[in-house]
Formats: sequence, C-alpha cells, structure tokens
Amino acid sequence: MNTFRGPGLFRDRDFSLLLSGQLISAIGNQAQSMALPLLVLALTGSATQAGFVLGLSTLSYLVFGLIAGALVDRWDRKATMIWCELGQTVLTAGVAVALWLDRLTVPQLYATAVLAGILTTLFQVANTAALPNVVDPRQLSAALGYSQSAASAVSVFGAPLAGALYAAGRTVPFAVNAVSFAMSAASLRLMRARFQMDREDARTTARLTTEIREGLGWLWHQPVIRFLTLVSAADKVRYGAGYLLIITLAQQVGASSVWIGVIFSGGAVGAMVGALVSDRVTRRFPLGRIAVVMLWLEALMFPLYALVPNPLLLAAVAAAESLVAPVYAVAMTTHQLAITPDELRGRATSAISTLTTGALSIGTLAGGALITTLGAKPLVWLCGGWLLTLALLITANRSVRQAPPAGTIPQQRATSAAETADRAS
Repeated sequence: MNTFRGPGLFRDRDFSLLLSGQLISAIGNQAQSMALPLLVLALTGSATQAGFVLGLSTLSYLVFGLIAGALVDRWDRKATMIWCELGQTVLTAGVAVALWLDRLTVPQLYATAVLAGILTTLFQVANTAALPNVVDPRQLSAALGYSQSAASAVSVFGAPLAGALYAAGRTVPFAVNAVSFAMSAASLRLMRARFQMDREDARTTARLTTEIREGLGWLWHQPVIRFLTLVSAADKVRYGAGYLLIITLAQQVGASSVWIGVIFSGGAVGAMVGALVSDRVTRRFPLGRIAVVMLWLEALMFPLYALVPNPLLLAAVAAAESLVAPVYAVAMTTHQLAITPDELRGRATSAISTLTTGALSIGTLAGGALITTLGAKPLVWLCGGWLLTLALLITANRSVRQAPPAGTIPQQRATSAAETADRAS
C-alpha cells in the first residue's frame, strides 16, 4: 500500500491554480451549454439545428482527437493550454458582441462550435498529459479525484446558475464564459510547474501520422490498459443510451421537468461523492479488483431503474449507480498516466478518449431508436445484460485481475520513438 503522506494538494500552489481555473471555466461552459441550444432555437425555430450545433463539439473530438494527442506531445503543453483558453475567450466574446449588436448568424455559431471543439480537445488532452508533472506522482489519484469532484459539483449547482444567467439576458452567459476562459488562461500563466519533461529527441521533423502510430502501437502493447479501454468503450455505449432512457422512465412514473432535474442532480451528487473517496480506494485496493467490483455493481444496480415506482427512488438509484464510476475512472487514469512515458502521454490519452467518446456518441444516437423499437423498460434489461456480460469478461481476464494498486506503479522511463516504432511493428 502506498503510505505517502505529503503536504495536502490544496497547499500546492500550482495545483490550486490549475483546479481553480478549471472550475471557473467549467461554470462558464455550463452557462453557455444551456444558452446555446436555446439561442439556436430562437434564431431558427429548429430543434434539429440546435442538436447539430451541440453535436459539433463531439464530432470535433472524434475527427481531431488523435491529431491533438500528437500535437500535445510535440508542442509546449503549458503554452498550448494558455492559447486554447485565449482562443476560446475570443470565440465566445465574438458571440456575445454579435448578440449585443444584433448581428449574430447561425453560420457564426457553427464556426464557433467547430473551433471551440478543436480548442477544447487540445486543452483536455494537454491537461491530462501534464498533470503527472504538475503534482507529485504519489498524489496523482487525489488530483484526479478532486478534478472529477469539481466537475460533478458544477453539474449539481451549475444548471440553476446557468438558467439565472440566461434569464438575465441572452448575451450574459456568453460574456460570463468569455471572462471565465480569460481567468483560466491567467491562472495557467501564474503556474511555475513544468508541464512536460525535457525532450532528448526533436519530434518536429517526424510526420504526425508516424507519431500517432507510435502512440497507438505503445497502447496496444499494454494488455491491461488495452482491455480496460475496450471495456470502458463498451460501457460508454450503454451510458450514452442511458441519458434519454432515464428521462423516458422518469416521464413514465409521472416526473415533472423539475423532478427530472432532481434525478440527474442525484446522479451528479453520487459522482461527486465517488470522486472524493476515489483516492483512498485507489491507494488501498488493486486496480483489477476496483474494475471487477465496479462493473458488477453497475450490472446489479442498473436494472433497478425499471423497478422503482417514483421519481424519488429514481434519483436514489441514479446517485448510487453514479457513485462507483468515478472510482474506477480515477483508478484507471492513474494507472494509465503512471505507466505511460511522458513523451507519449498526449497520444495515449487522446486515443483512449477518442474511442470512448465515439462509443458514447453511438450509444446516444442509438438510444432513441432502441426506446422506440423495444420500449424503455425492455431496454433497461438489455443494458443490464450488456453490463453483466462486461462484468463476466473483466472477471475472466487474468491480467486485469492481477493488476496492482494504481498508486504503487512506478512511472516508466521515457521511451524513444525508435523503440516504440519497433514494438508497434
């Protein structure tokens, strides 16, 4: 067991700046994510166009994710993150100004969504890849837990704030978000930590496709990460379908729109609690045991959605089910970052995120069709069977069962491009 008892993370100036910037930016994003579809509906009256604008960000990650990973490993990560936040500031402020001048057009919103999706992709990959260099490696799981907890807290409290900002004026959420991006950039600029190790080899002469193959090749030769990534992607298909499924089930038991919000807030509270305890669990228990227990708990709890008779119990199930996922996510990410050489972290992180994001999109797209074809409750049982299958597969995998606690894995030495290419071939 890792017995590290260093200074608390919140006494770490760099981590405090990083987390506070992320929190402020997340609040601004929450306000904009609610305002954007409402604005498109007001401009066009088309729910299809509103959904298309929202989907452009996910599409940007799927198209640009692997390239972003290679660029993050090639460029200076801190400078990349700062320029991404400044770019988001300009894009979002442009929407606010156009609204204020009454000159906003739908093409501008499309362009903003695409460019913001690209910048967000770069920022997220760089942020994850840099984290092991910002905090002590033995505090990595705690840092990931705090980051997830902050994101869950924004999900709980951000929706009412977003509604209040939009009620104050259509321009307000975008102006607030522009300020939040600028504050995030300023907090990054104040950080003193190096976001990556010194590079012994120059990567700027290599092709991006070659670098992407190196990252994918390294990832493929890590049996635990490879298997858990595939299982996570399969689970994301179910998760993507679950959002609309829970709304449909809530409506069937007579839930109002307020109660539907309460149900999802219950899930966010559960995720926040899970994130807060994830560091202790990750340090104490082997990664394999966490993965096995998590999937079995999800497989046993998900069918409860079809059995509960009222919105309050739906909220309780959502909270309980959401509690276990952050623990597993922190354990797996800690494991992946701990064993990935610094020069490959961007590519490994982006490959995993691209696969799981794609799976989530498939689940989201398929959810409505499956509910229409099968019905909500039969789909719950189908998803439960899917989770049961994944639980059996992960239990049967010997490499996963024997994986040690994520916090005890020493970081690997930086692997040269030649070594990685040899293994990939």
